[in-house]
Amino acid sequence: MISSKATYTVNSMAKPNKGRLTAAIDDHVGGRIRERRIMLGLTQQQFAEMIGVTYQQAHKYERGINRVSAGRLFEIARALSAPITYFFEGIGEEGPRPILPHQRTLLEITRNIAEIRNEKHREAISQLARALASG
Repeated sequence: MISSKATYTVNSMAKPNKGRLTAAIDDHVGGRIRERRIMLGLTQQQFAEMIGVTYQQAHKYERGINRVSAGRLFEIARALSAPITYFFEGIGEEGPRPILPHQRTLLEITRNIAEIRNEKHREAISQLARALASG
């Protein structure tokens, strides 16, 4: 006699492990999100509020711990004023792109200038930088 009972395996319900390539891409996209956020001078909290998640979730996106869905990536791109392709630039290149000391300094300067509320002060700093660069 044939049994009509269905047999299910528990393993088929388990969440699949990410492959190495998939994990590397998730890490890369997360790193690019973090890089862009820092470039704009945003804290994780500010960024998280812009995209409607907790700062913990934003952190997980940036570290590649949690995958970013297509819809969420669209929202992130809008919030960070970047094309979606920005987050994929550099995939397949050799190794991670380290931030050089002068790049870190430029990011810090940009972040600090963005915090200056007085437009005349920002313009004065810009003129000073132009004068120092030309002389």
